[in-house]
Amino acid sequence: MSDAIKHECGIALLRLKKPLDYYKQKYGTAFYGVEKMYLLLEKQHNRGQDGAGLASIKLDVKPGQRYISRIRSNHAQPIQDIFSQINTRINEELVQHPEYREDVALQKEHIPYVGEVFLGHVRYGTFGKNSIENVHPFLRQNNWMHRNLIVAGNFNMTNVKELFDDLVRLGQHPKQMADTVTVMEKIGHFLDDEVTDLYQQCKNEGFSKQEASAVIAERLDVARILKRASKNWDGGYAMAGLIGHGDAFVTRDPAGIRPAYYYQDDEIVVVASERPVIQTVFNVPFDQIKEITPGHALIIKKNGTVLDEKVREASIKKACSFERIYFSRGSDAEIYQERKELGKLIMPEVLKAVDNDTDNTVFSYIPNTAETSFFGMIEAANDFLNQRKIAEILQNKENLSAEKLQEILSVKLRSEKIAIKDVKLRTFITEDSSRDDMVAHVYDVTYGVIKPTDNLVIIDDSIVRGTTLKKSIIKMMDRLNPKKIIIVSSAPQIRYPDCYGIDMAKLETLVAFQAMLELLKDTNKYHLVDEVYAKCKAQEHYSDSEIVNYVNELYAQFTDEQISDKIAEMLTEPSVKAEVKIIFQSVENLHKACPKNLGDWYFTGNYPTAGGNRVVNRAFMNFYEGKDARAY
Repeated sequence: MSDAIKHECGIALLRLKKPLDYYKQKYGTAFYGVEKMYLLLEKQHNRGQDGAGLASIKLDVKPGQRYISRIRSNHAQPIQDIFSQINTRINEELVQHPEYREDVALQKEHIPYVGEVFLGHVRYGTFGKNSIENVHPFLRQNNWMHRNLIVAGNFNMTNVKELFDDLVRLGQHPKQMADTVTVMEKIGHFLDDEVTDLYQQCKNEGFSKQEASAVIAERLDVARILKRASKNWDGGYAMAGLIGHGDAFVTRDPAGIRPAYYYQDDEIVVVASERPVIQTVFNVPFDQIKEITPGHALIIKKNGTVLDEKVREASIKKACSFERIYFSRGSDAEIYQERKELGKLIMPEVLKAVDNDTDNTVFSYIPNTAETSFFGMIEAANDFLNQRKIAEILQNKENLSAEKLQEILSVKLRSEKIAIKDVKLRTFITEDSSRDDMVAHVYDVTYGVIKPTDNLVIIDDSIVRGTTLKKSIIKMMDRLNPKKIIIVSSAPQIRYPDCYGIDMAKLETLVAFQAMLELLKDTNKYHLVDEVYAKCKAQEHYSDSEIVNYVNELYAQFTDEQISDKIAEMLTEPSVKAEVKIIFQSVENLHKACPKNLGDWYFTGNYPTAGGNRVVNRAFMNFYEGKDARAY
């Protein structure tokens, strides 16, 4: 993606179902869990590079022994940092105590992270500062083993203030108004309730306080806790947690907005945000990895029992389509084919833009994730070229010479690697304030392959702000002196803010929104902005379920092509000599390519939760009032 946007986090949960001795005997190490967690997080580093954390729990330890360990980092390479610290600590213990080396019981007793239950997280900081306090997992501590709670998630709630107020009404005093804190404290509150009720039951049944502990662990109803805690959650989430005695869970939002996959056998239960991560790390086939059902929780009890429990009523599934377009690793079998299909489906519009003149067209892509959709586009272009060859052969079949046939068959598509990303420079650009000055040098170009009579077609995953296109890519392409530059987006126009975990919270930063405003000015319809603002303002104190997305009315004034053409005009600076056209994927074709991920609110304004309409209206009011603020 040429526009850098921060987005969804990644989670990894691992439960070892066998005693640690088993892994020592079979795999040669009792640190099997730590090693697998490193791989699970490293294979998801695409989902977060601002911070990483790991927590572990040891089962059935004696009182006085530490059973919860946690480490977090917000260093430049956080995954490497936390595991370097863990490895250093383990090696120090083994050097100081050689007797631990072959004794798994002593390793478990004395070395941190030698446990049976693990929870890891990688983070992009989409909201707030990237301080260590914002890095997951979060820990809620208590001397009662069952009241300890560790939480990490890939989530964003639209109604944080409401959830915060709920906690205050319960008598709590939350330390900050953040969705992570409010979610953890909400789960923690009902966990405390459940433990208190179970303790009273045990007491009535004649159990001693010490005896009650094991009974509470067995009877704890994690699904009931999650049902009560998540009752008013509005957002997209895959929320994972560990409870001090050893229960674990991952619960998913009712619309399935955020992804979560799991695999289990007689040795392990593992959950991750992406399917190929599990496939690779544990070498298991595609069809044995399951998706956690929207509205359900996967619960792993301390005794190893795995439960699939309904926590919320599922709504219409609206899994995030950006997962398929860009965020998730393209090594997933389905995602790879879907990205190719996105390239194929947009090809008819590309052919129209070049007047079917593939002989004088060079095809390329923006590195690196657009490469797969580029392959699909090239396949479709080759299909077109083959049909053209067949038609020409049939047309000349009566007097077709070997030379003419050779001439027809020798025509090939021209595809080149035109844009080359300077990776080190990209990682240097971290702040919006410096992006415009530096972004012009993020890409280099390949010289000597474009002729002045050529069209240059270059495909990208999506266009969000358009900054990199305007400041760098279009200018760099123009240096090659093509006749025409055609920028192709495998995603539709991004018109609306996201509120479920992608860093697109402000309407005015979206180039499609800016283009629509310019068209309103061009057509003397800008008064509609005032009318829509008045409608949004009138709804300011409505409940979420009553709010209507009125920003739709502004986009409805124009066709998709009109907005695309205006975007091309806005992103083309006067110094550019070539004609520039921008083509976006249609929403209809997006759904054809990605039929299992129909969440398209950033393209259509059709939000999957009631809080979404409040967010888009708030974002519009912030724009109108000149407030540089997030809408949630």
